[in-house]
Amino acid sequence: MCEPDLAERVRELFTVHKHHTMATLRKDGSPRISGTEIEFAEVGLVLGMMSGALRVADLRRDPRVALHSCTADPGGDPTAWRGDAKISGTASEVDKYAEPGDSHRFLVAPSEVVITRVGTPADHLVIETWHQGEGVRRIERR
Repeated sequence: MCEPDLAERVRELFTVHKHHTMATLRKDGSPRISGTEIEFAEVGLVLGMMSGALRVADLRRDPRVALHSCTADPGGDPTAWRGDAKISGTASEVDKYAEPGDSHRFLVAPSEVVITRVGTPADHLVIETWHQGEGVRRIERR
């Protein structure tokens, strides 16, 4: 997994709200965006899906997935925005032999983690990224 400090801040951003956005790839390669809930379990980042969900078929066919945390509007003070988090990686089904009609669980192996927030002073963005096999990188964009 990624660097512990960044991982903890990503976890905090994902646990502020219950619902997030998930992207998978359809059979024809086009993106599918879905609302989702995630769980930070002892085994790692887990996605739960209802039986019959199209995204289950998407992930079984192509395990690439991207998650985006829910973003809260900071109101009038841009520095009050805590930022948002993104996780990309691959998902493997945990309960491959579940009975028909059961829900499905996928474990996500992150390959990229990103936090984007407003810097101080509020005249630039701060983007912190981690990629598998590399360390954390910080970019300031004006």
